[in-house]
Parts: sequence; structure tokens; C-alpha cells
Amino acid sequence: MKKRGLTSKLHSSNQLTKYFPMKKLLILISVIAFSVYLQAQEQVKPRVVVLTDIENEPDDAQSMVRFLLYSNHYDVEGLIATTSDHLRDKTNEWRIKEIVEAYGKVRNNLYLHEPGFPTAAYLQSVIKVGIPKHGMEGIGSGMDSEGSEWLIQVVDKNDDRPVWVPVWGGPNVLAQALWKVRRTRTTAELDKFVSKLRVYTISDQDNSAPWIRREFPNLFYIVSTGGNYRYATWSALSGDRYFGLASGADTSIVNNAWLRKNIIENKGPLGAQYPESEYLMEGDTPSFLSLINNGLNLPERPDYGGWGGRYILYTPHFIPHMHYYDSQPEIRPIWTDDADEVMGKDGGKYVSNHATIWRWRDAIQNDFAARMIWCTKSYKEANHPPVIKLSTLNEIKVKVGEKVTLDASKSSDPDGDQLSFRWIYYPEAGNFHHWRGIKLINANTPLVQLEIPKEIELGIPRTTHIILEVTDNGTPNVTRYQRVLVHIMPTE
Repeated sequence: MKKRGLTSKLHSSNQLTKYFPMKKLLILISVIAFSVYLQAQEQVKPRVVVLTDIENEPDDAQSMVRFLLYSNHYDVEGLIATTSDHLRDKTNEWRIKEIVEAYGKVRNNLYLHEPGFPTAAYLQSVIKVGIPKHGMEGIGSGMDSEGSEWLIQVVDKNDDRPVWVPVWGGPNVLAQALWKVRRTRTTAELDKFVSKLRVYTISDQDNSAPWIRREFPNLFYIVSTGGNYRYATWSALSGDRYFGLASGADTSIVNNAWLRKNIIENKGPLGAQYPESEYLMEGDTPSFLSLINNGLNLPERPDYGGWGGRYILYTPHFIPHMHYYDSQPEIRPIWTDDADEVMGKDGGKYVSNHATIWRWRDAIQNDFAARMIWCTKSYKEANHPPVIKLSTLNEIKVKVGEKVTLDASKSSDPDGDQLSFRWIYYPEAGNFHHWRGIKLINANTPLVQLEIPKEIELGIPRTTHIILEVTDNGTPNVTRYQRVLVHIMPTE
């Protein structure tokens, strides 16, 4: 990923709403059967194939280190070196191999802390090479590559789980796979292939990206369109430091001094592979943050929000000066930028798409630092996530004027640490936006009382979200979540 070539006429992040109507398409969340929601909460391991233009600048290598540190949270089925606008005629698979080799030296120690980490030998076997051509120059007859062929094989496996494709550079490996499948299979077979894909691209980094969205309109696709990275949701992981944005987030946990102390120095071979930032820290990381099973993330529902940001399904406006490619407008809805309203560290209120990520940033960075310690320390010397136990259902119906109690008092910590509790009202994730909202009484205790004000007039059922955030007092402290769906029912 590249951050050079930024336009000189940049606007503040809070002006984004002038260009992207955040609720152009209102997503009505219907009442889901409890058993279905429970299954989603359990979150079966996602299958993942990463496309990366690694070594165009340091941040892809940074993201690869973090990605491997969480590799027990997903099934890694491909690590494919690609090109991009910023790396047009070569790939650097050697760098992926180098980082995986370092991971192999700490993998057994990671396994002491959590199960499920793949072996380095397995990861080396799924490192593949894309075509060393730029964008659409690598699409068509004779343009198959080891990477595009491997992606087809992965999707074709007899496995009902979708395949997530985080795209850190250009997506022409994905484009070629789709091109070939369309040329060689029936319409029904193509539709089945496309239905198994879940794509999250770090903006558009070559001209095959808009081509994919036009040619395959049913493809699940998350993206902040346009070439001005300042406005992209993903940039909020650390972008305020580089772009000079006022976000209310703590910039001290995304700079090189913090990285040296917590990730790079004296953290073993894997940490040593983590380069210091030249531009943004880990611009590509949001593409897989929502795949981490932390109790908050539900990858299939980008509108629910999580560590990777929150997105809604709509057709964004075409703004020529914002577009990376002077191409056609989007022709169909895609999962793209929406806004959260969040209180910043400075006490100010911020409303932006960036807030959908930086609101979680303290927890994201602390979790990263805690796991990096796992590379070299014993279980007793490290900190581990708290375990949330909700005594009440995680999906409830509440009538207007009614009060209910949510109980997480049986939550625990594997290290015996003290736990702090915070219940968060998250209206942006649902379809209940009444100005009175709902009341959370004793929101910083294990038991919270939820009240729907009786003055609210409601014609049809609405859904809102309550997020329980539980943090231990270990070093670094670690946070886990429990999402509760609240279906608000009109009085009869």
C-alpha cells in the first residue's frame, strides 16, 4: 500500500459527510432467530487468502507480522505476493517467506498461550506468486499465475465456509481468477464461485479494482473508494498521526517509539521483522481485524461494526477529484464508509467514518502488545484475554417502557486479574435512532439495567446494539466483548 501522491487540497475528516451520504441506503435489520444469532456469535474460523504488494513500503511487512500473530483465529489458505500501482512490475514473495520463517521460531511458544497456530512449514506451502504485471495488464488469456490458480483451488475446495480475501495492494490476482472462472464455467458455476468470496480491499490500488466491481456485481466487496487515502476508513488505525487529522484518539500508541518498545525490541525473532513506519502504521491491518474472534467482530455483518470499522451497503457518489481512476461511477451498492459518533480522549465529540475504527484503538494496540509478549514468555509471565459469561440471553426483546437487567457477573480472567466492565450503547449498528435513545443504569458494573423510555413512540419493531466491554488489569491490559441485540417492541 502507498500513501504518497496525496492531494494538496485536503479537507477535515468530519467534512466527509459532504461527499458520502452516510445513510443513503438504510439497512433495516430484521429480527433474527436466536439460534442463528448464537451461531454467528460462535464465529466459525474464517478462511483467508491475503493478497499483498509487500515491500512497496514498510507497512505490508508490519501487517504481516500482526496477521501471523493472530493466525490461530483464522485458517490461512494463501499468502500471495502481488503488484499494485506502487509496485508495478515485480512481486516480493521472498519477504513473506522471511517473516514466516521468523514466525516459525516463536510458533511453539505462541502455542503455550492459545491453541491453533499453524506451523511455519504449512504457511510456507501456501505462499504463492501473482503475475508481475500492473492492474489490467495482467488480466486475460495467458495471464494466469501461481497466485490466481491457487485462489481458484482454494475457493473450489469442498468447504462451505466463505473465503475472505484481504487485499493490501492491487487485486489483479483476484480479477484474473474471476475472469478465468467466467470464461470456463457455466453461469451457475460462476455464481457459486462468486458467492463464496468476501473481499476487503485497502482502497483501489490498481485499475482492476473498479473493473471487478462492475463485472461481478454480486461480489461481496468492502472498500473505501477513491484515491485520497486520507478519507478512507482503514486509515483511521493510525492515519491521524500522518495526516494531521483531529480524531480524539491517542496518537502515542501508533508511533515508532511505541512500536519499538512494545513490538520490535526484545520481543524475539518475529518482532525483529517488524519495520518502523515511514508513512502510516499498518494501513493494511484493518482488512483482517474484523476476522479476529474477540466477541465484537461479526465479519459477515460489516454494518454491525468492529475492529476493522463499520460499513453500510450503498452506491457511493462519484466525485471525479476523489477518484483514483477517472472511471465510471459505481453501478451498484458496495459495503463502504459510514460514521460513528464517539467521544475522544480530549472530551470532544467526533462524527466520522474514521471513528468506526479508532474508537477501539486502545484495545487493538494493547491486544497486539500482549500477544507479542507471548512470543518469548511463559504463560505465567504473560497476560491473556478475559472470558465473558453472560447469564442472560445475547438477543432480547424489550417493550417500550420496560426495564431489563443484563448480567455478566460470572465473567472471569484466566490470570486471576481484576476485571472492569463497560456497557456501551451502539445505536449506529442498528436501526433505532430515536433522540431519547435508551438508558443504561450502572453501566460500569457487571449488572446493567436497560430501560426503554416510555415516552418513545414506536410504530414498528426496531433493533439496537449494546456492547459489553470487559478489560483486565494485566500488563498490557486485554479487552474482550459481548454484543447484545435488543429488539425494541412497540407497546400494544
